[in-house]
Amino acid sequence: MPANVRQHASTEAMSSNPIPATSAASETPDKYIVPGLERGLRLLSEFSSKDRTMSAAELARRLKVPRSTVFRLLATLEMLGFVERADGGRDFRLGMAVLRLGFEYLASLELTELGRPLLERLRDEIGYPSNLVVRDGRSIVYVAKAVSPRPFASSVNVGTRLPAHATVLGRVLLEDLSLAELRTLYPETQLAVFSESTPRTVDELHEIVQRDRERGYVLQEGFFEASISTIAAPVRDRTGKVVAALGATIPAAHIDPAQLDAMVEKVRDTAGELSRLLDYRPSLRSSGAKVVNLYRE
Repeated sequence: MPANVRQHASTEAMSSNPIPATSAASETPDKYIVPGLERGLRLLSEFSSKDRTMSAAELARRLKVPRSTVFRLLATLEMLGFVERADGGRDFRLGMAVLRLGFEYLASLELTELGRPLLERLRDEIGYPSNLVVRDGRSIVYVAKAVSPRPFASSVNVGTRLPAHATVLGRVLLEDLSLAELRTLYPETQLAVFSESTPRTVDELHEIVQRDRERGYVLQEGFFEASISTIAAPVRDRTGKVVAALGATIPAAHIDPAQLDAMVEKVRDTAGELSRLLDYRPSLRSSGAKVVNLYRE
């Protein structure tokens, strides 16, 4: 998915909307029901913010099925990452695969629904395409886009995936990761190179994203694609984590240096507005960073 979404949102969503015992049977012919899948989903629905961990015996009691059946369900779900053992013991809790589903749901629903009108307003204000992306592992995924009426050749559409380490928007999405976390994400000695600007090592990538974090935005030309400039800023949730990157894409040859400051501020303001809609409350430290032109970095 990624990174950067509240786990309790996923668990509470499950607990507040459990699968009704008769809904599937009443609306779907019995011959289409897959009993194993139904039981597995009911098992996942038993976890909540109040019941974060449960044993196989407790799940068997709640589901009213044999313990051997629950063991098989748990083994399957554990293999797929939907449950995991709590502290290596006998109890189970929801795994990262559930979190990823919740993240993808929020990314496709909350972020896009809240972000799309802001992207359209930003596009109208600056006259260039604007985008919203999230991170899924080592890739960025475009989840919303506002197209400019100006002629602008671009192969990027909603759903497009690009390498996070080699893109300006991806750099924004990597800001929260420590050097150790980046090394886990990129265990290779040399990173894949897509342009002359692509960082070659994890150490170099970490230095770049930390400078981006301190600055509060990124403005750079030709980082992934020649003759294309990108202005990007982070979108944060209520925990302060970066959950998306919001940016504008501009043909480098058409940039008026006198307009850069205003354009950067509009991108940052739009990202900040979306962050506030996600209940982020910035600290005093985050205000008033100086605009820096990175074209020659």
